[in-house]
Amino acid sequence: MSDEKHSADLKLEDRDVEKRAAENQQPPAEKVPLDAHYDPEYVRRTLRQIDWRMLPLLGFLYAIALIDRTNLGIARIAGMERDLQLHIGERYSIASMIYFPPYIILQIPGNIILRWIGARSWLTICVVGWGAAQIGMGFVPNWGLLCLTRVLLGVFEAGFFPALAFIITTWYKRHEVQKRLAGFYLISIVLGGFSAILAYALQLLRGKGGLNGWQWIFIIEGILTVVLGLATWLFVPDFPDRNRFLTPEQTKMVLDRIESDRNDSVPDPITFQKLIKHLSDPFMWSFAFMFLASTTPAYAIGFFITILLSAMGFSIMEALLLSAPPYVAAAISCFFFAWLADKTKKRALWLFVQNIITMVGLLITGYGKQNGVRYFGLFLVNMGASGCVPGVLAYNANNIVSHSKRSVSTAVIIAFGGVGGIYATLVFRQTDFPKYIPGIWATMACQFLMVILLGVNTYVFSRRNKLAREGKRINEDTPGFYYVI
Repeated sequence: MSDEKHSADLKLEDRDVEKRAAENQQPPAEKVPLDAHYDPEYVRRTLRQIDWRMLPLLGFLYAIALIDRTNLGIARIAGMERDLQLHIGERYSIASMIYFPPYIILQIPGNIILRWIGARSWLTICVVGWGAAQIGMGFVPNWGLLCLTRVLLGVFEAGFFPALAFIITTWYKRHEVQKRLAGFYLISIVLGGFSAILAYALQLLRGKGGLNGWQWIFIIEGILTVVLGLATWLFVPDFPDRNRFLTPEQTKMVLDRIESDRNDSVPDPITFQKLIKHLSDPFMWSFAFMFLASTTPAYAIGFFITILLSAMGFSIMEALLLSAPPYVAAAISCFFFAWLADKTKKRALWLFVQNIITMVGLLITGYGKQNGVRYFGLFLVNMGASGCVPGVLAYNANNIVSHSKRSVSTAVIIAFGGVGGIYATLVFRQTDFPKYIPGIWATMACQFLMVILLGVNTYVFSRRNKLAREGKRINEDTPGFYYVI
């Protein structure tokens, strides 16, 4: 009994000593970041090297993907509608839409294969495959075979965009990501915008080789895609831990920066249990619906801008040429908002602003009385929607940890972009030509949904961060991790 009393007295003394020591002790120093010792100039130089190796090539490849995916509208007014009788019923909308089911279904398998065989092999297979499908579109004799080649296009493009987004987000810190995503995306926007002018030049080949102008559009652009596929094999970068173009010291620095930022520099394997866990995260689905809301107006513009301009009374040549300037404006706006988001370290606020720009543009396009006013509306729609695409991807990438979750979430979110493509082709119906008012309001509904989701995410993330700072919660099972609002 006396031993127990003596032990209790010792514990009380120890507590008093600890209390006095705590009163005299300075607050513990903050943990030094793993990458703090690197020379800032060395870091900047290495990041520039990564940027130049990665972004131009990936941006150019994605531009070709967008061109091959949406040049159906250009080919339609260049003679395809007459040759394949696409004016019957909803044939054009179905041919546009049929691309998306395989594109959606194969997103997650694509990202699993990406990590398995590597970026170079997987991206080369994707690019050469859809280039061959594009060439095939130039030789289809009827509407049914056109739909078949569109399905093949969807199969090979399915693994491409999620792979690009996944790869880019593994190289940079969270507040460096959106500028990079916007950088590669704006390259694709600008080149995609001028694709109509290229298509106009190509369709002037009509009659050569017994082929119509729309056939030459598909054939030449398909050949260009296959050539780029071979360039992909030679130059495309891989994941940081597999790269071959940096020195070992630079690679270590990149991995240290990622580890310091979010503790996921080392890839974790995807298992069935992890897949189910990641798919059960409600915020992944919130980001997915935001991406759907962003891609719906973007696809609507891609598929229907030349048709809308033709409906305003412009000739084929004028419609093709006038389709380019809205994309230039979109590229400038896209990068400006990406810079602003990274600078302020805010995501939801600037996505909300771009939602408002999109909605104003839709209303002007639908209800403007003069063609010039409606054309200005197309500028606003493109500027608002295009900036939201990399914005949502960055918003998601900033708020997750681990390669497995990044792989799954990127694939699911971009798959919902495909759903947005289906939605756009179905709500902009031929029966609503020339103003497509029901399609405009259906697109507006998506913007309202995104505004609501942004509000919910902001509230929940802010509350979780507050609890984490008070020591009552650990975000994403990672101590010290705070959500980007």
